[in-house]
Amino acid sequence: MASKKASNKRQRGGQKSCSNVFSMFEQSQIQEFKEAFGCIDQDRDGVIKKQDLKETYGQLGKLNVKDEELDEMLNEGKGPINFTVFLSLFGEKLNGTDPEDTILAAFKLFDPNATGFVNKDEFRRLLMNQADKFTAEEVDQAFALAPIDPTGNIDYKSLCYIITHGDEKEES
Repeated sequence: MASKKASNKRQRGGQKSCSNVFSMFEQSQIQEFKEAFGCIDQDRDGVIKKQDLKETYGQLGKLNVKDEELDEMLNEGKGPINFTVFLSLFGEKLNGTDPEDTILAAFKLFDPNATGFVNKDEFRRLLMNQADKFTAEEVDQAFALAPIDPTGNIDYKSLCYIITHGDEKEES
């Protein structure tokens, strides 16, 4: 009996550390995540398992998913993936951006005159030709949110704010 109590305490303790994840999202977003979780949790037992992922992929037309790939996904949860863990994984992915000052410092490397702007065309070229090369479509998606002035310069301070805090235009 005592070991069962200790086990329950550990389980609750593990969940408690994730409970603040609910404050990361709006109530409407949490509801959307809950619906997504329900779609993935095929057997409706409250935990996403390998078979749930296989069935979800199958419904999406991807039938040849490797077990290693599924195991890798499940291991991100570091234990059973219930809704709280699912939400915290998405929180880490969605809010897993670098701090605003880190992003600003990166942009400043492309702004030697400290104007607060980088040229859109030059930045596009860099994104498509350096390091983790972006596709033209990915650059277009990134630039769709970017505040670009009539002369083709990106206001990177505003862009950093959008990256780290979200875009008001998206939310309305």
